Amino acid sequence: MASQTGPDQVVTVENPEAPGPFVVVCEHASNAFPARWGDLGLSAGQKAAHIAWDPGALGLAQSLAAGLEAPLVAATVSRLVYDLNRPPQSAGAMAARSELHDIPGNAGLPTADRVARTEAIYLPFHATLRALIARRLAAGQATALVTVHSFTPVYNGHHRAVEFGIIHDADPALARAVLAQAAQLPLISRLNEPYSAADAVTHTLALQATPQGIRNVMLELRNDLIATPEAQQAMGRTLAPLLRAALAEVG
Repeated sequence: MASQTGPDQVVTVENPEAPGPFVVVCEHASNAFPARWGDLGLSAGQKAAHIAWDPGALGLAQSLAAGLEAPLVAATVSRLVYDLNRPPQSAGAMAARSELHDIPGNAGLPTADRVARTEAIYLPFHATLRALIARRLAAGQATALVTVHSFTPVYNGHHRAVEFGIIHDADPALARAVLAQAAQLPLISRLNEPYSAADAVTHTLALQATPQGIRNVMLELRNDLIATPEAQQAMGRTLAPLLRAALAEVG
């Protein structure tokens, strides 16, 4: 599997020349805390928890990318150092609190540190993704963007019944087509749950897909369904043909 590493090693690109019509993105793929930024005052348990990354999302994204013959762009740094699905002005980009957890290393973060993390992590990640999309479009290659995430079964004490969330930004066409295709799955699938654009979770779609006029969708899988490599691979094999059919439907 061909791999490229972006500036400062904050992004990996697998199979950049893949011929399929999708580009797969996993912004919350890693719970790594590079030495430059330290552990932000977190315990080992906190660094392994969902607040630091999306467990299972990278394995699912890799399986999807293989099934779709798609490039995969993935982060290599914890979202608590910088959440790549948030713009630089967002408090959530370097959150001082996540769910029930305080993030000491992000509390009262000086402006210079915010700028440094933005320059070191956000800018190279999104420049890498933007360049990959631009090269495909320049070559006349059909391109749609799919971002891959996972979510917890319980959030702030509330059980979530939804298992497969399908989220859209300004263009709902692909998301609605995916939802229609998902009716054949033994999953509780819902549109814009457990999050929606109103929760400020569609930044990558809004930044990278909407301005280019390319189809896009954000996928959220409940993380207990993709807790093992085997489950991640199986879910990817299930969803890949569904995505192909949905894209064929909307054109």
